[in-house]
Amino acid sequence: MSTSFLGHAGPRSGWALSLRSLLFFWFAAPAALPGAPAAPVAGSVVGGVSVARSNHRGWTDSLALSNGLVEAVVVPAVGRVMQFRFVGEEGVFWENPTLPGRPAPFLAGHFDPKKFQSAEWLNLGGDKSWPAPEADWPEFTGRHSWCPPPAFDGMPWQARVEGSEVEMVSPADPCYGLRVRRRVRFEPGQPVMTVVTRFERVSGAPARIGIWTVTQLREPAAVVVPRVRGSALAEGHVLLGPNQRPPSLRVGPEFLVLRRDARAGYKIGSDAGALLWLGEKHACRIDSPRIVGADYPDKGSSAEVWTNPDPLPYVELEMLGPLRALGPGETLSQTNRYTLLRRVAADPAAEAARIFAP
Repeated sequence: MSTSFLGHAGPRSGWALSLRSLLFFWFAAPAALPGAPAAPVAGSVVGGVSVARSNHRGWTDSLALSNGLVEAVVVPAVGRVMQFRFVGEEGVFWENPTLPGRPAPFLAGHFDPKKFQSAEWLNLGGDKSWPAPEADWPEFTGRHSWCPPPAFDGMPWQARVEGSEVEMVSPADPCYGLRVRRRVRFEPGQPVMTVVTRFERVSGAPARIGIWTVTQLREPAAVVVPRVRGSALAEGHVLLGPNQRPPSLRVGPEFLVLRRDARAGYKIGSDAGALLWLGEKHACRIDSPRIVGADYPDKGSSAEVWTNPDPLPYVELEMLGPLRALGPGETLSQTNRYTLLRRVAADPAAEAARIFAP
């Protein structure tokens, strides 16, 4: 499969009932038909945040969250936060226009390892989580061509709503012995979404694993990476992709700025704790603070940017957590904060200075 299709560099707790709300719903992607409709459910409004069932581009078990200012679409059938936007406006996340409503290719109770070895990854878009380091995937999956482990990005998840929050839960991955929980919430009255990702090791020998959150966004005007003072990385970044330095990369005293190249894919890593996507009208800032002194994958990267070539015009803003030896019964967690803003300054560095100002 070509890297332009993959979009990557490599062949590359239980919840207690809340007394504040009697509205507790459980949504499960059906075992036999991941995209089939579930029973109708009324929406809930708690603390100024609404949660309602939605049919998003053919994924009939989707959930729409809104605080009246911004809204997000959660699609448990494919384990993603598929969209994030100002209410009534175009979303900033990239969605593959050729794969609307496509069901996940594998089912937890009927997983076929042989089928997985030759299956193609469905590049659906949106925001998801994978295990890091990527270089260790073949050791766990037995597959040497590029493909994420199946439960992370290839099986239907379940989702449940309590009050104003949504939690998606994956099946236990048959390769890693990990279960993933992703809890999505909004800040009332603010253009902010928080996603807490938790890995739970249910089986397998202890192994060094980290959380890797991958957010695919539409064609940018620019992507901005803040430079960290005192960074051990030359010019504040490392080259990670199959190609050399991105031709559009500009290194300034405070920021790295780059754009998507239509002809080739490029990837850089950084020790930053935030990334910024700039569209023509909107900006999306993603924060996941780096832990000082922790061990990070990919030459010490806690933030990475992948720019995908044509024919799929998107970029990935990726936040990585530290690596830790994880054995059965142990957990890891990482918090990402997504902030939507409206563009003000035309110059990317000037806009970044405004957005990242203390």
